Amino acid sequence: MLLLHGFASDGHTDWVSTGWPAALVAAGRPVLVPDLPGHGSSPAPAGTTPKAITEELAIAVGEVSEVDVVGYSLGARLAWELPALLPVRRLVLGGISPHEPFGAVDVEAALAFAGGGRLPADPLTAAIARMITAPGRDPVALARCIEGLRREPFAPRVGTLTVPTRFVAGRDDPVSQGIETLVPLVPGSDLLLVPGDHGGALRGAPFRTAALTFLDPEGRTFT
Repeated sequence: MLLLHGFASDGHTDWVSTGWPAALVAAGRPVLVPDLPGHGSSPAPAGTTPKAITEELAIAVGEVSEVDVVGYSLGARLAWELPALLPVRRLVLGGISPHEPFGAVDVEAALAFAGGGRLPADPLTAAIARMITAPGRDPVALARCIEGLRREPFAPRVGTLTVPTRFVAGRDDPVSQGIETLVPLVPGSDLLLVPGDHGGALRGAPFRTAALTFLDPEGRTFT
């Protein structure tokens, strides 16, 4: 199983600290929890487009007969591309925006704040500026990731995904507003709403239950 974290986070924060790998390993599921390029312990990549990042992820996974993927936020946006590169069996996309969330970010203003300048007046850019300057983050590497994502904006189309897919979103999550428009693009997919905003939904038990019951339809439980 491959777990992909969100922007300006890392594998430990989004997955390990919330108990996902421990529960999966105890149930006999091998788990890969990478730090995305430019995040956590992963160095800034040479290529920062979704295509470049997903190709690196496919290399990291290696030769497998099949893999289940759970992605959250940015991780979900990248996971959307993975069935073209890996034998994905089932896919869970949590907290995903149906639009390109970084399209309106003023990267230069965010970097100026990181260098000691004023907080940008634009609310979205200000939120991103705070995220990339959080303790332990590399503002320059994260800004490069934003630039790469902007070069290949998310444009979901019907027929891109054909593997069984579950969408999950927090009821109070503004990031995933409009996620229901993605369901008709993926045949046989469904959408579950869980309590919480963007961060709260990720950390809550209902999201994990929604994801793991879909990934294991034979009924095994994960604690």
